Amino acid sequence: MFLGVSMSKQMVVMQPQPVMISRDSDQWGSGICDCCDDVPECCFAYWCFACFTCIKAKKYGECLCLPLLDFCGIVPPITMSIRVSMRQRYGIKGDMCHDCLVATFCRACVWCQMSREMKARNLQITLIGARNL
Repeated sequence: MFLGVSMSKQMVVMQPQPVMISRDSDQWGSGICDCCDDVPECCFAYWCFACFTCIKAKKYGECLCLPLLDFCGIVPPITMSIRVSMRQRYGIKGDMCHDCLVATFCRACVWCQMSREMKARNLQITLIGARNL
C-alpha cells in the first residue's frame, strides 16, 4: 500500500508590527516655574489648591484625600513623597534634598509640574508605519 503525502502550499502573510518609540527622559519634562505650559492647570491649582492636589493624587493612584495631610506641618510629607515616587517611577534624576526644598517652598508649582509630567508620560507610545486600510 502506498501512502501519499500531499503537501499544500500555504502563504504566510506577516502584518507590519507597530514600533514603540519612547519619549522617556531622565529629566523632568518641564521646569518648576513653567506654569505657562499649562495655564488652565496652573489656574486650577492657584484657585483651589486642595482640590487640585487631591485630584492629582487620585490620578497618580494614591488615596484621594492623602494630600490634605500636607497642611499639618512645615515640610509637606505627601507632596515630597509623591514627587520622589514619581521620580523613581519615571526614572527622573534628582535627590531628596532638592525634592524637600521645592516641596516646602514651591508646593503649588511642584504639583503643577507633576501634573504636566503625568500628562506627558501618558503619551509615551507612538505608532509608526500604521495605516488605516
